[in-house]
Amino acid sequence: MTMRIVQSDTPACLVGGGPVLPGDIADAQALAPLMVAADGGARALLDAGVMPDAVIGDLDSLDPATRAAIPATRVHLIAEQNSTDFDKALRSIAAPVVIGLGFLGARIDHQLAALNTLHARADRACLLVGDTEIVLHLPPRLSLPTRSGDTVSLFPLAPVTGRSDGLHWPIDGITLAPGGMSGTSNRACGPVELVLDGPGCLGIVPRHLLAPLVRTLGQPDAARWPVRAG
Repeated sequence: MTMRIVQSDTPACLVGGGPVLPGDIADAQALAPLMVAADGGARALLDAGVMPDAVIGDLDSLDPATRAAIPATRVHLIAEQNSTDFDKALRSIAAPVVIGLGFLGARIDHQLAALNTLHARADRACLLVGDTEIVLHLPPRLSLPTRSGDTVSLFPLAPVTGRSDGLHWPIDGITLAPGGMSGTSNRACGPVELVLDGPGCLGIVPRHLLAPLVRTLGQPDAARWPVRAG
């Protein structure tokens, strides 16, 4: 069983080592007051005037000055090298929703690893926030308060089927699959309803949906995929 280092009844913000603007941290903190850093992401929090509630990772990117500025009781070493710091931190947080900053942009290999973690941790409600978009692993059911003309992209990391209402190109009767048909660059005709028959599909939606997604996914009765065995 994975040990939960951080446990909260409110949403949490997880900051990684990629590009993060101070304004992004302030926006996330207003929705998710618990602030956690994945390894070197602690520097961005301190630069924004925020003391991390916890720092989690193998700590190889945590410079000595940053580490010295954080109480030792808040720094948690997970030494194994079989997973990324994002995975180490995400699996160690028990919160209704996690907002992830600093995991999109910069190095493409880091972005791909983060998307792989979203797939591997499909039971977790996690929103990765970029400059203009949010990436999440879509749950079994989701209502999106999109505006007409908003781009809604569905990107499969495994073969998936489902149903939609409110998309210009419905996904009903279609199998989305890696190397096959994807659902990128779809368009909302208004609010969108999605139902997926299994895990494995990422959603890429406009950033203005961050607050409503945090509220929706944080509800006690929000639909979730089961925890993957192994």
